Amino acid sequence: MPTRHAAPPLLLLLLLLAAAPLAHGRAVSGGGGGGRLSLLLPGGAAAALRLPSEAAPAAGEGEEGGAGGGCEMTYGFLPCTGTALGNLFLVLAYGFLMFKAATHLSAGSELLLQILGPGVVGGLFLPILGALPDALLILVSGLSGTKEVAQSQVLIGMGLLAGSTVMLLTLLWGSCVVVGKCDLLENSTATDGQDTKGFSLFGSGVSTDVQTSYAARIMAISVFPFIIVQIPKIFKLHSGHRLTVLLGLIVAALLVLAYCLYQVFQPWIQRRRLEYARLKHIMSGLLRHAQMHVFGRLLDEDGTPNVPVIEKLFHKIDLDNDGKLERGELQAFIIGIKFEDVDLDSSLAVDQIMADFDRSQNHTIEKGEFVEGILRWLEEAKHSVAASGAYSKKFLQDFHTRTRDEHNLLLDKDDEDGEAIENPTRTCFKAISLLLLGTAMAAAFADPLVDAVHNFSNATSIPSFFISFIAMPLATNSSEAVSAIIFASRKKQRTLSLTFSEVYGAVTMNNTLCLAVFLALVYVRDLTWDFSSEVLVIFLVCTIMGLFTSFRTNFPLWTCFVAYLLYPLSLIIVYVLDFKFGWS
Repeated sequence: MPTRHAAPPLLLLLLLLAAAPLAHGRAVSGGGGGGRLSLLLPGGAAAALRLPSEAAPAAGEGEEGGAGGGCEMTYGFLPCTGTALGNLFLVLAYGFLMFKAATHLSAGSELLLQILGPGVVGGLFLPILGALPDALLILVSGLSGTKEVAQSQVLIGMGLLAGSTVMLLTLLWGSCVVVGKCDLLENSTATDGQDTKGFSLFGSGVSTDVQTSYAARIMAISVFPFIIVQIPKIFKLHSGHRLTVLLGLIVAALLVLAYCLYQVFQPWIQRRRLEYARLKHIMSGLLRHAQMHVFGRLLDEDGTPNVPVIEKLFHKIDLDNDGKLERGELQAFIIGIKFEDVDLDSSLAVDQIMADFDRSQNHTIEKGEFVEGILRWLEEAKHSVAASGAYSKKFLQDFHTRTRDEHNLLLDKDDEDGEAIENPTRTCFKAISLLLLGTAMAAAFADPLVDAVHNFSNATSIPSFFISFIAMPLATNSSEAVSAIIFASRKKQRTLSLTFSEVYGAVTMNNTLCLAVFLALVYVRDLTWDFSSEVLVIFLVCTIMGLFTSFRTNFPLWTCFVAYLLYPLSLIIVYVLDFKFGWS
């Protein structure tokens, strides 16, 4: 769970806060009073920091030219620098803290599912809270400073908005196709779990269900507010810019509400996630039981699977010694495991294990299928838990604890399986704490991150749009990206459908909620809407991928190259239109 990894962001925060006093004694020669010090950064780079001083510099002192120019500290105490390397360090540091904020928000909002159920929380809270870090970064990019400063910095917000959408639909979408590919049948449908054709462009690929194509259509529709805002530019009107911004804001807000209500009344994504979480908890319980009660470790010291021990587990379950596992034997074994923390339905658990292991579809699990299935489970456990050192009982215990928590947080108290929620008061307190922590971190470090990106842009002469387009989505979307790739690697139509649905959902929230925040900022501060090239990129990528995925459910491997190529093409389009044709 994210709370286990609180130490790294806490240490990083303490490092940032302690940067000023730790830098004393390293005065920059040639500076003014004692307010200009240096901080030793990784790699030996020294960054000039602006520290609090009793009096402001004299009017005639000015700022040093070049890379070591002056800077304004955020909140009056966070370190800042005028050098490229120093700002790169701050961008990485604040970006990591924003990543942790997004992780805490995700964990806290999902824990609320344990209390309110997937219909309400999954539909209303999760989409909004998932987009909160991006929305806050967009908001602070033009909230402070003079109108001229806001007009300059708001490019960072637009870069994040465009970069996040493009990254999700190109790099992440294509990667999910690559890691989730299976063999395609003659009708182009992927065979779950069967990947024997390698990187055949037409012989391997992925399949999703029809509901996933519905999510893609919703995503395509969500670009409508962008079109509204561009009406004056399209028809070369000299007036009506503020009116179209306001109209686009209203339409975007209405689309957010409509999308959330759709999620409430059609919670199929949340139900499918619950099903997958249940399977992972069965996996972890079986592996932990095997580790504790079978003769030997499932994994050697170097992490290599111990196949003889896995075969011993097979023979332990095979009560009649006929060389295959039947439903009754599996059910007896699962009942004997006694999932003490979750009351799982043993029949449902058997169904899921049979579906995952029985590749021959003969309603029994043979030894080879069992060994292959356990090896897949162990590989996923190693990817899900960052184990250090030897792979031991603690490694599988950590995996079991994580999957149990994932399963619990997705439980619906009204679910037809009747699985009970344990200690709802403690769960509610933990959820609220994570939400408050994530919100506080996102609110606190959004502004410093925007400032660092802006200063890095000034120090390197790289347009801030391109920095925010490429770098900032990594801070706010990394957790979602890793989760999506892990789900896709299961090579199942069910989990691939969930993966792509969540990608389309995240893009929909970018095009509605995040755009509404951006338009509200432009309208309230009376900024100039001059983002035609950026809007064109978002429109092209969303339209191409939306139409491409709305009317088909099978995607051969070659389709990943279509997605991948759209990413550099987007950057080229913005560069050519802004810097060659003067659109900006």
